[in-house]
Amino acid sequence: MDDRYQTPLLDCFRRGEVAPDVRMLAAQGVLAPRAHEQLGLLVLLIGDADPAIRAAAAATIESIPPAALSRFLGQPDVPDEIRAFFERRGIQAGPPGPDASDAPLIDPAGESEGDASDEVGGQRGPEDKPRQSTVQRLSRMNVTQRMKAAMRGSREEREILIHDPNKVVSLSVLSSPKVSEQEVEAYAKMASISEDALRVIGRSRAWLKNYTIMRSLTFNPKTPVAISMGFVNRLVEKDVRTLATDRNIPEPVKVLARKIMQAGKSRKH
Repeated sequence: MDDRYQTPLLDCFRRGEVAPDVRMLAAQGVLAPRAHEQLGLLVLLIGDADPAIRAAAAATIESIPPAALSRFLGQPDVPDEIRAFFERRGIQAGPPGPDASDAPLIDPAGESEGDASDEVGGQRGPEDKPRQSTVQRLSRMNVTQRMKAAMRGSREEREILIHDPNKVVSLSVLSSPKVSEQEVEAYAKMASISEDALRVIGRSRAWLKNYTIMRSLTFNPKTPVAISMGFVNRLVEKDVRTLATDRNIPEPVKVLARKIMQAGKSRKH
């Protein structure tokens, strides 16, 4: 399946790690900031064990304008199984059109990009001083509101929410269309974020094209060992040498680095 349909948010839903109230909101089309996640969630939730969630997902699908859905399905990177799902419901893929985008196909909440930040504490004008810090404001939000802030909010909010103890919230940061490669570089260095978040970064082919991200994950003692060991052979010699003697690195990773160094010396002789 296309990488866009293997996002951290979708994977959490697939693994059954999401509470019913959050699944219901997703079934109503509220959570996803992008069309591919919105459709992926709806297709998944129409088979949910909860009949109310199944019904909500079906109703949301029925409410999507057929013309917009047809244009989206015509995009070349939409997986065959998604197209087949809607073809069985009488919606055929059409030409994507010159303005093809990944904006949500339906927004029941009618939210703008900034709404997630204002759900608690009221709206603020550009000259108003916030009455509470971002941390305090986020701490007063429920899980759904924090997920929306993670996906639609500011960089400052993402920096805080990547540490959220709720896995669905922290992984929503990595599903945000706003998260930048520079932010991911910073996350990859953090030993204070969850192993799940580091595992998601370490499985992203797009992010691993960035050498700094791959190196940071390998040197991060919190990164799952299986992930780190897969990168050692891809590091430059200088970094492998440093890795082999770093006291903070798990022993299996250091042992592999030493073996690579030894093999390199043997080839030179």
